[in-house]
Amino acid sequence: MTAATAPAIRPNRRRIQPRRIALYAFLTIMAVTWLFPLLWAAYTALRPYGDTLVNGYISVATTLNFDNFVEAFTRGQFPTFYLNSLIIAVPAVILTLLVSSMVAFAVSRFSWRFNLVCLMIFTAGNLLPPQVIIVPLYQLYQLLPLPEPFTENGKLLYDQYQGTILINVVFQVGFCVFVLSNYMKTLSHELTEAALADGAPVWRIYWSVILPLCRPALAALATLEFTFIYNDFFWALILMKSGDKRPITSALNNLQGQFFTDINVLAAGALLAAIPTILVYLALQRQFISGLTLGSTKG
Repeated sequence: MTAATAPAIRPNRRRIQPRRIALYAFLTIMAVTWLFPLLWAAYTALRPYGDTLVNGYISVATTLNFDNFVEAFTRGQFPTFYLNSLIIAVPAVILTLLVSSMVAFAVSRFSWRFNLVCLMIFTAGNLLPPQVIIVPLYQLYQLLPLPEPFTENGKLLYDQYQGTILINVVFQVGFCVFVLSNYMKTLSHELTEAALADGAPVWRIYWSVILPLCRPALAALATLEFTFIYNDFFWALILMKSGDKRPITSALNNLQGQFFTDINVLAAGALLAAIPTILVYLALQRQFISGLTLGSTKG
């Protein structure tokens, strides 16, 4: 058989299944649906108000600039409110992860009488709506003083950063305990038994053995918890009367006028307020994605 008469070898192309096409189409539509509000907010923030006043919001912009971002940053006093949000969010996230990891370690690595009851209590606390307890909590904050190490003038929990940090920790611990306890159960119990056999105390096992192995889960929770606490306005609005102590969401509230609100400036302020959460996600992106896929290959 010569080369001229030899049959042509066709490349082996896999046929794309209709299910995969439908899946890609669905994912594309969902991605566009989720990104559209963000892209529209950025487009609106770059347009001067005079352009939208003449042509309407649903129109092609004739001018794009960053004047709305400068005005929002200045009029909204963003540096002050950035600092306020970080003062509340960073300690609250650290305390939440520390307390929840301790509880998760206790209920997942050791067997004791109230093991399951303790886990159920923390999980049930996560299901409690904050609005249910706001009246007694508000009265309690106006009666309880701060401990001596935190104040010298006997200040109350009300209108203090410590009070807002505390209530955020209380309401976020339940969710973190649930996630971390499920992850710690996937770790080999031989690690704990080997450490106990070597004479390591419980604190050493928790801090040097278990906690480093939970780094992906902690990073994922840190990203989520920072976003939850950073974006919270309910507790700061109720438990703080001083406007200069409130978090970044107050800066957006300050951009709204009594009779008129410049939507373009407000959109620019919303994008500015989202910058810290985006930076935290980018910093923890690798561990965050690893934390989301934990247990996907465990049988």
